[in-house]
Amino acid sequence: MKKFFVLCTVLLMTVGDIMSGNMLQLKDIANGTYSAEYLSAVTPLSDGESYAMISKDGRQIVKYSYKTGKQTGVLFDVGNTIGESIDAFDNYIMSPDGTKMLIQTNTKNIYRRSFTATYYIYNIADRRMERLSDKGIERIPVWSPDGLKVAFVRDNNIFLIKLLYGNAESQVTKDGKTNGIINGVPDWVNEEEFGFNTAMTFNADGSMLCWIRYDETNVPTYSLQMYKGLDPENNEFESYPGFYSYKYPKAGFENSSVSVMSFDIQSRQTRKMQLPMDTDGYIPRIKSTTDSEKILIFTMNRHQDQLRLYSANPRSTVCKLLVDENVPKYVKEEAMENIMVTRNHILVPSDRSGHMQLYLYSLTGQLQGQLTKANYDVTDVYGYDEESGNVYYQAAGKNPMNREVYVTMKNGKTICLTSREGCNTAVFSKDFKYFINQWSDSNTPYEYSIYTNNGKQTVALIDNKALKSKLADCGLPKKEFFSFKTSEGIELNGVMIKPVNFDASKKYPVIMWQYSGPGSQQVINSWNVGSMGQGALFDEYLASNGFILVCVDGRGTGGRGAEFEKSVYMNLGNLESKDQVEAALYLGTLPYVDKNNIGIWGWSYGGFNTLMSMSEGRGVFKAGVAVAPPTDWRYYDTVYTERYMRTPKENPAGYDDNPIKRADKLHGALLICQGLADDNVHPQNVFEYSEALVQADKDFKMNVYTNRNHSIYGGNTRNHLFRQITQFFIDNLK
Repeated sequence: MKKFFVLCTVLLMTVGDIMSGNMLQLKDIANGTYSAEYLSAVTPLSDGESYAMISKDGRQIVKYSYKTGKQTGVLFDVGNTIGESIDAFDNYIMSPDGTKMLIQTNTKNIYRRSFTATYYIYNIADRRMERLSDKGIERIPVWSPDGLKVAFVRDNNIFLIKLLYGNAESQVTKDGKTNGIINGVPDWVNEEEFGFNTAMTFNADGSMLCWIRYDETNVPTYSLQMYKGLDPENNEFESYPGFYSYKYPKAGFENSSVSVMSFDIQSRQTRKMQLPMDTDGYIPRIKSTTDSEKILIFTMNRHQDQLRLYSANPRSTVCKLLVDENVPKYVKEEAMENIMVTRNHILVPSDRSGHMQLYLYSLTGQLQGQLTKANYDVTDVYGYDEESGNVYYQAAGKNPMNREVYVTMKNGKTICLTSREGCNTAVFSKDFKYFINQWSDSNTPYEYSIYTNNGKQTVALIDNKALKSKLADCGLPKKEFFSFKTSEGIELNGVMIKPVNFDASKKYPVIMWQYSGPGSQQVINSWNVGSMGQGALFDEYLASNGFILVCVDGRGTGGRGAEFEKSVYMNLGNLESKDQVEAALYLGTLPYVDKNNIGIWGWSYGGFNTLMSMSEGRGVFKAGVAVAPPTDWRYYDTVYTERYMRTPKENPAGYDDNPIKRADKLHGALLICQGLADDNVHPQNVFEYSEALVQADKDFKMNVYTNRNHSIYGGNTRNHLFRQITQFFIDNLK
């Protein structure tokens, strides 16, 4: 397409008519036509030589050899069971001894990570399948270490199944109540912001069951209005809307009261752990150890700058402090999430040195050493080998845009196990002899291979050849990485997509996408790059309409150490919006950029920063789109908001710097998009912001999506949303 603002004929057509032939189609991007092939639900098996995964057709669970990559058996087949039979399944959970599995069916999502399902116990040797329970749907079933018991949650209560007693079912707790008491699964805010859905574990010998109990009675309730809608239809709301009400603690308000309980399976006695913690603190994890007299409990203060790990005796209820992690500003959620308990050790990631590094503690809490000592961030942890003393992990070792798999040996020597530039992840065998490597870069879909633990590739598994061919027919331009310095001397990284048939002698309008939230990263050399992932296909589509697409990771984003990431502490949106404005100013100096036609958009935090950037004071953005944006952090939840901002009472100035207060400074055409059933960023945010814009006499457009959550999908919804964003930029960046 020639110079974009020559639109006399294009504007007479719909967006869907612009592309033809083998070029990208918007509906295809929205409906997953260009989805990559993945390895599905890979589970390393206890023999150390094998792994299991779901077959391509989704009907089997197949066993493979790490050594050869070849199939060595079928562990489960939908069409070949004895006893119960099913037509399809969604996932599986292998028993610790590898002889049985739980087959997950009829999955229905609740929130981002929580769901209900119907489970079956499947015996691999004789193919016999039985219902886990015939008394209702289940949540988060957990195997005992000996594989002879399963605990699960139903209606906020915990139930226990004993396989040796004819799958006898007993009820462990009876106080569970909707919007009151929750046993064994986290409440909304703990699930969302501490990233887990299971708050229950057996001890090492399976004699005790331990769980986190949440009392959310005093947490304020938020109600989402629900309508009849279409796809799906809620016919009960045909005449009058209804409400979905749940407990949601907003910044500064009361959280659930949390405690840890234990249940002696033989005596059926329930006890409460004597856990020393603040009354308003958090318990973000509970884990088993190899000692039946010890479970590991994580606690965190409300400010989230102190993480403590306790050893708790489930019988005596006595708790002993093992690790006391204090770092400036806040403990990253990813650091807490990646703590690993091995046979004799606790592996703790920490950014206490300024970069995320790995520290080894004994099970008695003695620091035994800093395993990694680098000036780059460890970004994922794969495990610690007790036999060799080697630790395996992922890091941004070469630069913030790439990820490699590393091993650091007991003697301190560090080896990079992946040689290809891009993003590498790993799933290691139980004995760490092999790993499955997922590799991609910004221009290449995922490839899967098997490597040995010395970095030698042995087997190629998936190359996504069909997708690569399909994309080649579209003639997509390559993504280009760049960096520049702002007027404050801050070096920022970016990625650019130029239109097909780019002509450097012409000037093009620019659309910037960003997320910008603390610790996030979108300028990454991975197929996950882009505003919507998928190798930035939606952004490529926008580029095919004559735009240059750009993303810049500003201050606060991840992969560059604690100082860069935590610089936004107590004043979210200030530095992030300055850096997006600086990026637009830099782009305006490029000879092929039309500096008078630059737009910006983002989703969630990216929507918030879109509004902050368009109201920063320097009117560089002609148009912007904010999808599901927080507009005042007082409306958002305690855990996330207070991690970075503390409470509104402690930090009123930080909270007051928000899009609503900046409404009179809004510059440029604005489109707001919001799902009306968004349990995460409530519609309250855009309703209050729109009122501020009205009173400031600012024009804007708003699309609402009936009964849609924070992801705004279902039926034709995502296609419609993409088309609105595209058409809005076509109409306003001329």
